[in-house]
Amino acid sequence: MLQKLREKTSGWIATVILGLLIIPFAFFGVESYMQQRVETYAARIAQPPSWWKSAPQVWPVTYLWSTHDIDAQAYRERLETMRYNMREQQGENFDGKAFESLENKRKILDGMIDEQLMQLAADRDGIVISDAEVRDAIQKMPEFQVDGAFNADRYQLLLASQNPPLTPQAFDARIRDSLKNELIPTGIARSAFVTDAEIDRLMRLLGEHRDVSFVTLPPPAADATDVTAAKIDAWYAAHKSQYRRPETVRLEYVEVDGSALPAPAADEAELRKRYQDQIAKYSSAEKREVSHILVAVAANASAADKKAAEAKANKLAAEAKAPGADFAALARANSDDSGSKANGGSLGWLAKGGMPGAFDDTAFAMQAGEVRGPVKTDFGWHIVKVTGVQAAVQRPFDEVRADLEKELQEGARERGFNELTGKLVDAAYKTPTSLEPAAKAVGLPLQTTPAFSRAGGPGIAGNQKVLRVAFSDTMLQDGTASDPIELGPERTVLIRVIDHEPEQALPLAQVRDAVVAAIRADRQNKAAEAAADALVKAAKAKGLAEAAKDAGLAVGEANDITRGMPVPSPQAAQAFFNEPRPQAGEVPVNKVLVNGQYLVYAVRGVRDADIGQVTPQERATLRQQLSAANGMQAQDAFVRAARAKYSIKVAEDRL
Repeated sequence: MLQKLREKTSGWIATVILGLLIIPFAFFGVESYMQQRVETYAARIAQPPSWWKSAPQVWPVTYLWSTHDIDAQAYRERLETMRYNMREQQGENFDGKAFESLENKRKILDGMIDEQLMQLAADRDGIVISDAEVRDAIQKMPEFQVDGAFNADRYQLLLASQNPPLTPQAFDARIRDSLKNELIPTGIARSAFVTDAEIDRLMRLLGEHRDVSFVTLPPPAADATDVTAAKIDAWYAAHKSQYRRPETVRLEYVEVDGSALPAPAADEAELRKRYQDQIAKYSSAEKREVSHILVAVAANASAADKKAAEAKANKLAAEAKAPGADFAALARANSDDSGSKANGGSLGWLAKGGMPGAFDDTAFAMQAGEVRGPVKTDFGWHIVKVTGVQAAVQRPFDEVRADLEKELQEGARERGFNELTGKLVDAAYKTPTSLEPAAKAVGLPLQTTPAFSRAGGPGIAGNQKVLRVAFSDTMLQDGTASDPIELGPERTVLIRVIDHEPEQALPLAQVRDAVVAAIRADRQNKAAEAAADALVKAAKAKGLAEAAKDAGLAVGEANDITRGMPVPSPQAAQAFFNEPRPQAGEVPVNKVLVNGQYLVYAVRGVRDADIGQVTPQERATLRQQLSAANGMQAQDAFVRAARAKYSIKVAEDRL
């Protein structure tokens, strides 16, 4: 028996079986049998190989596809950024529950997926952004401009102020990626156009005139009939989501307010020392108003060219020093400095050290109205004229004493605020489950808030930063003190949740009166709609005027109205223009609810706009708006088409 087993396991059958076993090991790897992999992606984008774009997504071909993950942590960071931005924009109107909806989360994730798809498309198409394009894009950013021009100092300052700080190289790379990913969709959007026929058609529609008759129905009498217990139970069961108590929290908190800290008394000696330390702040250096004529000399100029330039400079200097000479006219005619030539050679007011050495020394050794030169610098020969002198000025101590005292007190108050905040935080970290010991340790009162919802409450409960922290998972679950929350300049608070009530359904017994009122309001609304429907039916049969007369109602008219005219109200006018045009002698009749009352209307006539009255500027504006709208549609279509080329898997349980 054993011999037969040996023969079977060493023959061709065993070879085939072994080969079949090797295949999954080759694809999966031995480690896949030994280890369990934990996935952390929020979305996974799978891409077929470039040499087999139609590769099916079936095993084992799927192992030829490349995958690109959007990490769950990156998604959460984007979610929190969006939450913060929306809170800042909407303030008290921010709806935290709506933001947390799955639909909104998917919208944010879809945006990240589209960004990744555009990056993959750009890489696939071999798009490269040049250094010049990156530099041009950065220099056009408004945040880096001063007086309409790119400012290098502001650029460096803003990059350094980011958290974490950005180097110019890292920022360049970020802008390069952004330009690369946006190149195709932006190009598609900009390529959109609108024909003259489309412009004409839209002009006729936008300027359309309509004649409308309408009847405003009076509100029905208030419903006072009995509401049965069965109706109440049925309504409550069907609308239970409307009768809920919102999630609430109560806080204890300790606030540090720097403005409430006592200001230290001013020390005269310290004030005078501060004055001496900051003497430059209260002094203005001597300045000279300078003009010049430049005879440029290139660094690689020949000896003959240098000699010719010097001769020209000597000649111009002699002319400029001549009595009655017009220095500005000589500069405009002869200076090689394109920056000052048009201004008669004027360089404006200069402080010491503002120009190259020899030029600077000469200018600050001259009197007002004096001309000297030529003076040699690395740029060439200069003929220099000083047209004005401002002497150095130093403000005396008594004049700036009040400013010094204010600075000293503000600095001391800021140090006191920082020290007190630091002590409070240290004490809170020692006993994080209660803020009472920390408040006693720094001598500040422990305060509490009434219960409030995500919509906010009085005092610090109305601050969006406090709301964001108070309703965070960490604060609700741990019951520990928060990190310092900055409420404003030199104003910080530490909070702790002392009571949390989750959102919950209110019992029917508690909301019975509201349910009865809702049922009666619903009956009243249905009665109003039934009356409007009856009038619409009658108006279609015998005309609105006759139907209104039978019902004892007055008919109003709105003739020759155009889109946007609030006649008789914006909602009614919008309904008038949403109605189809009259066809074959039939007058369209319909109803619209306006401010709780139904209005029944009939469109009696429609006339196109006279596009001959449209100005070229109006046509150009409309063309631009339509092209932009068409471009956005084309861009969206491109993104949707790109999505079809990839397999996208979303892990909704990680959203």
